[in-house]
Amino acid sequence: MANKAERHTDGSGEYIVRLAHDACVGYAALDSSGQLSPFCFVRRATGQDDVAFKVTHCGIRHTDLHQIRNEWKRSVYPMVPGHEIVGIVIEVGLKVSTFRIGDRVGVGCRVRSCGECKACQKKAEQFCAKGVFTYNAVDMDETITYGGYSSHMVANVKFVVRIPDGLPSDAAAPLLVAGITAYSPMRHFGMVENGKHLGVVGLGGVGHMAVKFGKAFGLKVTVISSSPGKEKEAKELLGADEFLVSSDKGAMQRASNTLDYILDTMVFVGVPDKPFAFNATSLIYGRKLVAGSLVGSIQETQEMLDLCAEKGENWKMSVSSEP
Repeated sequence: MANKAERHTDGSGEYIVRLAHDACVGYAALDSSGQLSPFCFVRRATGQDDVAFKVTHCGIRHTDLHQIRNEWKRSVYPMVPGHEIVGIVIEVGLKVSTFRIGDRVGVGCRVRSCGECKACQKKAEQFCAKGVFTYNAVDMDETITYGGYSSHMVANVKFVVRIPDGLPSDAAAPLLVAGITAYSPMRHFGMVENGKHLGVVGLGGVGHMAVKFGKAFGLKVTVISSSPGKEKEAKELLGADEFLVSSDKGAMQRASNTLDYILDTMVFVGVPDKPFAFNATSLIYGRKLVAGSLVGSIQETQEMLDLCAEKGENWKMSVSSEP
């Protein structure tokens, strides 16, 4: 940040600090090697509808690895990754009334949408065809967006959420993508009925959150994983009730038709690199539904964060490399 600042009133007696944004220090991928290097760049000046904040925490997602390594063949270098961003407000635009300097805030995987399409009008801006991702995207001013592996961030207030008291910043960061990716479909499809049985396929970042939300909603949770070594983690750390190894055909057969919902974090809320096929006959009996999901709206994200703070549970992400 620059060391220059002005203080002036917005007409109501409330002083706003106006900072000149100079060099932002971050870590960037300069090529597809997967390595990150120190990188200096310039953030835009805080606009009237913007919030600027010092970054204190930023999660890492597998999406970041895909992008850094150009595995999706659309990476632009230099690239500053990171889209689970939490920090402290250092400046607000003149039209911003919902945040003040010193507030804890977060930004997820999108920083802009058109505001006019049906999705935006329904407060489902994550489906906006003109949406702008937090990094490795072209913003509406034709500049490349840079993510949260940086000293500070500037974002439109519509895409900034408040981190509630009682929710630690290091726990809040993973909720902004992994958490909302699990929470949104669970809420939308009614996977919140106490006593129902939820199956969670995959125990990565989204799977962790799905188990935690399932237990918070009072569901019985069964984890289905290809990694036998994750059973202890699933049951003892996350509170899962049952654990199935997907390669155990007998156990999988016995569990058939015992689940009310299945949240497949590997395919339906993930981004597979190969087409997915299934027999439609398997859907007919029981009137089963198959659907996809894409993170969640800003409104849902704030609702989720408030719920997590209210529950007061340990929402911190854990990582396991066991086979």
